Amino acid sequence: MNNIQLRNTEQSYGWVTIIIHWLMAAIIFSLFGLGLYMVELGYYDPWYRDALFLHKSIGVLIFLVLVFRIVWRVSSVKPLGEIASNARDRFEQAAAHYAHLGLYGLMLVLMLSGYLISTADGRGVDVFELFTVPALPFSIENQEDIAGDIHWFLAWSLMVLVAVHLLAAFKHHLINKDHTLKGMIRPNGKNTV
Repeated sequence: MNNIQLRNTEQSYGWVTIIIHWLMAAIIFSLFGLGLYMVELGYYDPWYRDALFLHKSIGVLIFLVLVFRIVWRVSSVKPLGEIASNARDRFEQAAAHYAHLGLYGLMLVLMLSGYLISTADGRGVDVFELFTVPALPFSIENQEDIAGDIHWFLAWSLMVLVAVHLLAAFKHHLINKDHTLKGMIRPNGKNTV
């Protein structure tokens, strides 16, 4: 009987990393779509409040998953991958590293800006009526508008960086014919970056 590989090894990502990766991807795409839908709703639309409540609640939960993901990434082994043999490979590895940092940074600031929008009126964020994340004890003048502009810009920036990330994964799979994409689908798929 095979052991289930939950943790990363030097050869491949484990199931925890893989599941968190795809779960966050699905939820963030869904939140982006819901956000686009929400801004088109009128105040008296029946979905106006429900969509906002859903967006905020899921946003808080995905923030908690993001924090877990960052802690997991920092405390886990990263698969070694192939040693860069030339300047182009070293450039690609550096670009991948900074793109991943950019993805984490954008997600973090995006979620914090969403929190600032939601708490601009001094009320906390109710999460599926299970718990409430309290508002800060202070606010900034025009906090909702400023945070809203930042949130909008970061959401689109994240989608652009995710598109680059997807293109890079397909490039590795279709052109380089390496195991980068397979390594994020199942353990022992031999990761190369």
